[in-house]
Amino acid sequence: MKTSVENLILINPLKTIAMNELTLEKLRRMKFFGMLRAFKTSLESGQLNTLTADELIAFLVESEYDDRNNRRIERHIHQAKFRYKANVEQLHFDIDRNLDKNMMMRFADGSFIDKHENILITGSTGIGKSFVASALGNQACMLGHSVLYTNAAKLFSRLKMSRADGSYVKEIARIEKQDLLIIDDFGLQPLDSQNRNLLLEIMEDRHGNRSTIITSQLPVVNWYDIIGEQTIADAILDRIVHDAHRIELNGESLRKRYGMKKEMNIITMQ
Repeated sequence: MKTSVENLILINPLKTIAMNELTLEKLRRMKFFGMLRAFKTSLESGQLNTLTADELIAFLVESEYDDRNNRRIERHIHQAKFRYKANVEQLHFDIDRNLDKNMMMRFADGSFIDKHENILITGSTGIGKSFVASALGNQACMLGHSVLYTNAAKLFSRLKMSRADGSYVKEIARIEKQDLLIIDDFGLQPLDSQNRNLLLEIMEDRHGNRSTIITSQLPVVNWYDIIGEQTIADAILDRIVHDAHRIELNGESLRKRYGMKKEMNIITMQ
């Protein structure tokens, strides 16, 4: 027994071809690119003849949904500007540096973002902090979260410049709305008064509302000295450190151990 789709094709082949071409053009104009590709592929492969009307609709809708979701992920990754093209599957747990696989897998499900929790990653230079942060950020994008990755010094410099050109409110709002903010290389230089106030404003906006990952060569206990001015340091660290998850990497630099070429091709760590 012929399906309704097959009957339509058999009644008037030329009319059907013209109708399909018009449908494809409308899908293109409406930017339903997932549905467009699926419908076109079905026509070319003959799969269309085997589907009932409801099966065809379900197939087209699912194709459009997947396409939009994939494009949204790609957009999030592009806008995040990660330091490394990293993902959780690339992390190496067979290297003795105190990177716990079970903990990382828990982070990979994105629940820390849903709970608005922070992650602090510390360890010596070259141990892989930035790569781990990039991997977690990439995973967050895959789960549909918005992410911004930034070097601490560049972040403060950009915010100072935004005060001068009048874009400060817009810049702060952009940072505030990110589901996950990653601040890399925090503490390389002591904060001046302006940077202290900038960091306090950022963390005040995000505290209890959004998640933040911070990487630093310095142990968290030394962050007081880097921030300076005890009252503000207490306020900032209370918002950053309280109930934060900590990843304390140790061991020798992976760059020294494996060399730059092997590091980039095999391990690709900070």
